[in-house]
Amino acid sequence: MKWVTREKAKVDRIACPWLIKRFVDPAAEFLFVPADKVKEVAQREGAIPYDAAGIELTHYKEEEREFVSFDAIIKKYGLTDPALLELAKIVRGADARIPDAPPESAGLEAAALGFRALAKDDYDNMRLQFPAYDALYSYCTERLKGTARLEHSQK
Repeated sequence: MKWVTREKAKVDRIACPWLIKRFVDPAAEFLFVPADKVKEVAQREGAIPYDAAGIELTHYKEEEREFVSFDAIIKKYGLTDPALLELAKIVRGADARIPDAPPESAGLEAAALGFRALAKDDYDNMRLQFPAYDALYSYCTERLKGTARLEHSQK
């Protein structure tokens, strides 16, 4: 599968490739293009567009709640892993202004901004950030088992 999104990725546009590579298609390829070229490149390359205006796999609202592209991909591909659904809450809180964002969301957003500043391009950004998503997924898995705790909650 080939996927295309807007360039200069931060949170959702890096979280989605991680999600796709880990849970949908390990051999997926990604293209990052100017926002006004996403639909054109998708058609030309036979790619699936995500996180861009006017397409299926992007931000959406349900019952007055905002969801992000990460959520749209989870929904489209019927992913039900409980730890992944917990991670989705963190991604959503880092990428959208929602009232009940988990505390981890602020750290993810800060890290994503830092990685984007360090990376030479979007592909380097994916390479740098994927271990952070692996770690957050592992954290969510452990938290659901009751073995992970936030440091400040132990005080």
